[in-house]
Amino acid sequence: MRRVAHDPRPDWQARVEAVGLVYHTTDDGPYWDESAHYELTAAEVDLLEAATNELAELCLRAVDFVIDNNRFAELAIPDKAADAIRREWERDPPSLYGRFDLAFDGQNVKLLEYNADTPTALLEAAIAQWHWLKDVAPESDQFNSIWEALVTKWSTLRDENGIISQPVYFASADLAEDVMTVTVLREAAEEAGLRTQTLAMEDIGWDAGARRFVDLLGRPIGTIFKLYPWEWMVAEEFGSHALAADSGTDWIEPVWKLVLSNKGLLPILWEMFPGHRLLLPSYFGGSQGMSDYVRKPLLSREGANVSVYQGGKAVLETPGDYGEEGYVFQQFVELPDFDGHRPVVGSWVVDHSSSGIGIRESTGLVTDNLSSFVPHLMT
Repeated sequence: MRRVAHDPRPDWQARVEAVGLVYHTTDDGPYWDESAHYELTAAEVDLLEAATNELAELCLRAVDFVIDNNRFAELAIPDKAADAIRREWERDPPSLYGRFDLAFDGQNVKLLEYNADTPTALLEAAIAQWHWLKDVAPESDQFNSIWEALVTKWSTLRDENGIISQPVYFASADLAEDVMTVTVLREAAEEAGLRTQTLAMEDIGWDAGARRFVDLLGRPIGTIFKLYPWEWMVAEEFGSHALAADSGTDWIEPVWKLVLSNKGLLPILWEMFPGHRLLLPSYFGGSQGMSDYVRKPLLSREGANVSVYQGGKAVLETPGDYGEEGYVFQQFVELPDFDGHRPVVGSWVVDHSSSGIGIRESTGLVTDNLSSFVPHLMT
């Protein structure tokens, strides 16, 4: 694995905007950064793919473990959501995708966390970096079958009678990254032959008489993909209806993703599989004697409220509004350093199977919402 610096395409802004990446630049500079790319060998890609598939299997086993041992309280999951998780895990409604964030130095893979409910950076990974590759290195390959995997999964759901209803609704908050993530997923569903409809989260209605979620025209919503965190839904006015067995709505992602998107997954995995080569020592309730570790809130997003400790002392604390729900403590791992650039590999799974990667890098110790996306290719 190496990082190669070069000039970006002269018209790179227009190029990425043409595929929907309108949020390519922040006040601090390019978010989409094609002044460099990462190169990975076929052996490194094979290693990442195998590790991702193994982690996906471990995580599904962890959901079973949490349910069987009633470990919801440690994850700050309320009883009403726990009941729904038990029911929906048994019922097995559709699940679509997720993204593992991995530390990878070319030889060793370590799980940092799993965004299994509302992963973004999908447009960048599935679409934008593929178009970049075709422009700058058309003879090269890329670890990226994300789009094809999404279309295949939607096609499978279309063909399994009774699994989903049409139109499939797609909803998100009114943020550019969220809207474009949902757009990618919706277009994949349409390519698979499904009828779709978009809807703002705030426009999802509740028909109290029919006890159904409805769209703006009062039509019942049978299947909906929502890019909106389950922990927020559970806490909101109509959350109890979303958790009810008789609401008539299948939510993608399903409510059991509350377990996998929670940082409490990390100590659960370490308890289940102590010493596993893909995992970092992680604990509830304290550092357990570790001197170099990271304290993460159970529900934080984009690196918020993360504290990095080295030699037992905090060397970095990020701002944010999380932490009241509790923390986990994970062993600190050095990310590879390429002249001050530290990459985290976002390894995508579709239908719990490895389908490609996207790489985000930062100059600090924590990958956050200001970290840049850098494309990659295979050598």
